[in-house]
Amino acid sequence: MENIESEKETRFPEAYVRYLVEFHATRDYFECHELLEEHWKQHPDDPLADTWVGLIQLAVGCYHHRRGNRTGAVKMFAQAKLRLKADTMEELGLDGERSIALLNDKLEAAESGDAFLDIQLPIVDPWLSGECLRMTREEGLTWGAPSKVDEALTERHRLRDRSDVLAAREAARKAKGR
Repeated sequence: MENIESEKETRFPEAYVRYLVEFHATRDYFECHELLEEHWKQHPDDPLADTWVGLIQLAVGCYHHRRGNRTGAVKMFAQAKLRLKADTMEELGLDGERSIALLNDKLEAAESGDAFLDIQLPIVDPWLSGECLRMTREEGLTWGAPSKVDEALTERHRLRDRSDVLAAREAARKAKGR
């Protein structure tokens, strides 16, 4: 990941900017989850911790909805709704009211069994919008491109390399003497 150099770097963490690029350009919602989860875990005292979790849940809800897991989508969107607030979304350079309305629409669509549709989070901060577009161009991506329905995106949870997680579990099991 490239270093984002700006006076807003502390206001908009690199992981959040990357999240927005993935959310709007690759539509890799699993990667969105990974990016913000790592940031959230590395900054446990961040006053926006609950918002990071809400954005993670929004991405995971999109991931589940796109792959047809209605129950998982409803659960994640409902949890995100409890955490995401208009005022904190505005702190993050988004139109807070429109962001919450989009989340409510996603929850209703998942509850109704409607087909998945991508959403565009309404970025209103000019620096953030410009940075996201710059990164998107540099990576040869298209901002606002529709989701691709391919196994690499819809089955990321199943296809990812989990050897480090499995090794850690095995080491913990051995340490307990089992």
